[in-house]
Amino acid sequence: MNQVEVKGPFPTPTLSRRLVCMLIYEAALVFGVVFFASFVFDVSTQSKSALSLRLMREVFLFFVIGGYFVFFWRRSGQTLAMQTWRIKLVNDDLGKVPLVKAIVRYCLAWLWVLPGFILSYQFGLKNAQLLIPVLVCFCIWASLTFFAKDGQFLHDKLAKTRLIQLPKQNSST
Repeated sequence: MNQVEVKGPFPTPTLSRRLVCMLIYEAALVFGVVFFASFVFDVSTQSKSALSLRLMREVFLFFVIGGYFVFFWRRSGQTLAMQTWRIKLVNDDLGKVPLVKAIVRYCLAWLWVLPGFILSYQFGLKNAQLLIPVLVCFCIWASLTFFAKDGQFLHDKLAKTRLIQLPKQNSST
């Protein structure tokens, strides 16, 4: 898959590069963040079961995960996984992403899976069945990049941000 040239010298990363970064590297890191945050939540609330205080736990984790992403996007434009894959989040003018845009992008990124979860709930799907609408919505969201001139995700377009591919660093110093 070819990279699409965008404003400035930085191309848009390929869809496959972005998906591998997101689904493998970022997922592993977020798992660690969620594991630690859940431990802190359980200790602080003296929760004995994952089902107790479920809504409060989900809201807490939503904000913890959001804090992880917004912190890194604001600091350097890159999470740890994005650094590995040389992908950077920038403002439309290629500058640093403002706090409000980082928060908006995080909330809009939930559109990858939220419609699928809503459909699963509406149809009363349980267990593995609920993954079908989630995966369909995920694939639809990813395929929308083929309709964008610059190959950006829809949530980046809406948040007025963009992902760029950074060049390789010379290892000879």
